[in-house]
Amino acid sequence: MTETLVKICGISTPEPLAACIKAHAEWVGFNFFPPSPRFLSSVTAAQLAAQAGTAIRRAGVFVDADDAAIAEAVQAGRLDAIQLHGHESPERAAQVRQRFGLPVWKVLSVSVVEDVARASTYSEVADFLLFDAKTPKGQLPGGMGLAFDWGLLAAYRGPLPWGLAGGLTAANVAEAIRLTGAPLVDTSSGVERSPGIKDVDKIAAFCKAARL
Repeated sequence: MTETLVKICGISTPEPLAACIKAHAEWVGFNFFPPSPRFLSSVTAAQLAAQAGTAIRRAGVFVDADDAAIAEAVQAGRLDAIQLHGHESPERAAQVRQRFGLPVWKVLSVSVVEDVARASTYSEVADFLLFDAKTPKGQLPGGMGLAFDWGLLAAYRGPLPWGLAGGLTAANVAEAIRLTGAPLVDTSSGVERSPGIKDVDKIAAFCKAARL
C-alpha cells in the first residue's frame, strides 16, 4: 500500500515549519485568507519559504481571492500549489490554473453524499481535490476541528488524486486512512494548542500516526 502523504496547514511561524520538516511531512499550507487566525503576510510567507527551501512543498490557501492577491502570494511563498477553499466555480479554477501555471487544489466541503458527487465538475479543471468538513454558515471555512462522515467517501472513484481534511488528529488519523484509503491527509487545528498556534509535539505525533 502506498504511504499516505501528510499536509500540515496553517503554518505561520518558523518553529512549527521546522517540526513539519523534521517529521517528514510532504506539504505545508500557507494561509492567505485575512480573517483566519492562521493568516500570514507576504513578508512572513517569504521568510518561511526561504526557511523551507526544497525540504517541503508549499500550498497557498485562498478563499475567493482575486488574481492580484494570488500573484503576490505565489511569488512571496514560492508556492508549489494553489488551494482554492472558497466558492470558486470550475470556471474560476480553470482560470487560476491557466493564469499561474501551478497545480490547483479544490476544496470540497462535505456533509452529504451529493457534496462528494460535486467532485466530477472539477475533474477537468483541477489537479487535486481535498474533501473537508462543511462548516456552519457564518463560520470560517476550514480549521474548525470538524469532521464529516468518512463513509461518504467509501464509493468515491474519481479521476483526480485527492486528500482528506476536517477534524483529523493524531488520535483518529490512522482510522480515517483505514476507512477511506485517503492518499493524503491534511490537518490544521488538530495540531494546535489554540487557534493558529501550532504545537510541535502534536505535529510529530500526527505525522507518525498517519504512517502506522
